[in-house]
Amino acid sequence: MEPTLAARALSAATEITTTALSGDDPGAVLGSVVRRAAELADADLGLVMVRTDDGTVTVEAAHGVTEPSGLLGLVLPAESAAGQVAAGGEPVVTDDVTNDPRTSRFVPPELRSYGPFAAAPFGAGGRLLGVLTVYRARDRAPFSTSTVEVLTAFAGQAGVVLALAEGANARHRVTLYQERERIARELHDVIVQRLYAAGMQLDRVRRRMRRRFAGADGARLAEAIDQLDQTIEEIRGTVRALRSPDPEPHEPRQEATDLAESARAEVRIAGELLGYPPTLELSGELADIPAERADHVRAALREALSNVVRHSGASETRVTLQRDAHGVRLRVRDNGCGVPQDVAKRGLRHLSERAKGAGGTFTVNSSPSMGTLVAFDLPLA
Repeated sequence: MEPTLAARALSAATEITTTALSGDDPGAVLGSVVRRAAELADADLGLVMVRTDDGTVTVEAAHGVTEPSGLLGLVLPAESAAGQVAAGGEPVVTDDVTNDPRTSRFVPPELRSYGPFAAAPFGAGGRLLGVLTVYRARDRAPFSTSTVEVLTAFAGQAGVVLALAEGANARHRVTLYQERERIARELHDVIVQRLYAAGMQLDRVRRRMRRRFAGADGARLAEAIDQLDQTIEEIRGTVRALRSPDPEPHEPRQEATDLAESARAEVRIAGELLGYPPTLELSGELADIPAERADHVRAALREALSNVVRHSGASETRVTLQRDAHGVRLRVRDNGCGVPQDVAKRGLRHLSERAKGAGGTFTVNSSPSMGTLVAFDLPLA
């Protein structure tokens, strides 16, 4: 191998390794690979083709003396020289790609203006991604043995580096996803719950001491309660965003939630504010509810209990949470005065939208004589 060519190959391999491991977009890395391959081989055109499950190869990156973007997406059959090399075959070299019986049958019209051709496996062993091919114009000299050796070594190393980098990036994405899920869980299960309890306590104080407050003080307290409610909604929005990253094929599923434990915590807080413990009835397996579904049910329970505390004046409250073959069913019933007509129903509308978006149902039956029944049903499939 020529010393100068070897040095150029080493420089090219180092560049590709650095680019791939820096976390750059795989498409940009492929562009660097095919550009450096064409330069190393002194070729007029270079292509990186990725092998698919059916054995065909698809052009994913191209570099040439003329604009080769029209070749992107070009598919060659498994029987072609490129397809066979991508499947683990030996490198293929020919003086004229359109006349060699190994290649001529599968040369598409877009490549018939080229003559000298070489194809090398892109990757090695179990990390073989496809094939790297180079072409020269028909009137140029064939590729030398030393050039093909350099091309083969470079293609093998570049493919392996890209496969390793993709694996490292995937592991990083999984770690990042798990950290996002942990932060979301802390926000939802700890911070929101504390803000919710504080807001309920403030509202209880405001209602009990209304006559002793000056108008301005009462208005400021009501504004503080509204701000807490708004903060809770903003945190819930952040939680939803954290739990809804861009989809990745190998990301883990969200952890299951013990909905029974969540229900006990919500009922316990409501009991402290009501001055009596609501009745809680649980049935079915509630320990492995998908986190997203559990969040919907928990939000419905929290809003229903909030209305009981703030508006009902009830002396009895019953919460029923059941999982059956159809999904999760939540019922919150109280014997209070019903939901007052002048009460803002933003929270109830929000729950209705939640249920509809998740394929479930949400209903509220309320009257001054019968109290209020909140029903929230959600499928798990």
